[in-house]
Amino acid sequence: MFSKSIFDLTHGAYIVTGGSGFLGRAHCHAIAAFGGTPIILDLNKSASDILLEEIKSEHDVRAQVYPIDITSKEELLKVLAEITKSLPIKGLVNNAARNPVVSRTGLETSSRLENFSLEDWDKDINVGLKGSFLCTQVFGSHMNEFQGGSIVNISSDLGIIAPKQSLYKIENKNESEQPVKPVTYSIVKTGLIGLTRYTASYWPTKIRCNCLCPGGIENNQSQSFLNKVCAEIPLGRLAKLDEYGGALIFLLSSASSYMNGAIISIDGGRTTW
Repeated sequence: MFSKSIFDLTHGAYIVTGGSGFLGRAHCHAIAAFGGTPIILDLNKSASDILLEEIKSEHDVRAQVYPIDITSKEELLKVLAEITKSLPIKGLVNNAARNPVVSRTGLETSSRLENFSLEDWDKDINVGLKGSFLCTQVFGSHMNEFQGGSIVNISSDLGIIAPKQSLYKIENKNESEQPVKPVTYSIVKTGLIGLTRYTASYWPTKIRCNCLCPGGIENNQSQSFLNKVCAEIPLGRLAKLDEYGGALIFLLSSASSYMNGAIISIDGGRTTW
């Protein structure tokens, strides 16, 4: 029989990397709204502490904050030991990534392929892929050894399709100076889809692993950019920040108990064209 209890996350810890970031905050609020304890892994401790208070005030849930480097296995193992003193780990959301912001003045990056630095390459790959791999290795291995659980990798519509660079074009600027979505963003987000499939088939009796591919989110972009990007989306708009929480809770909870290895696009239909 169906019951709303299949969405219940009570009595479990759910790790969110990049948890105090723009989308990570929404993930943590969604988890807390359904009774789970968000475990916020984010180097931005001040933002994480603010989020901690929000979650306590709005959901009466005591989240936990660990301002650690997710590319350090040693630090992750220490966090694992701390969490499991009081709570079973039931879920992991690999959300952390470096992503240039599209503001009212355009895409805030200087990342053309011709001059993309190895330093930025290493930083992007380390956070987005190495960090996700290590979190999967550390927390996934623990869940597999004990109570099992669910892993959700946060990819992007740009893990499925290429970025349309003309969306970021600035008039009266030389082609060689035009901003572009960096090459690493596509590589990281595509790589997370591969990590999802691998993980889903590696611990299939104890660990489910699925992937969300969200589209863009309204966040103070210019009207010019919104006009261009919304023309690429059948629904004709970007997402609201809270429109991904339902899918996340579905994948973390027992409501999706037979879903494993799925790549789910939530992009207003953009990738259907």
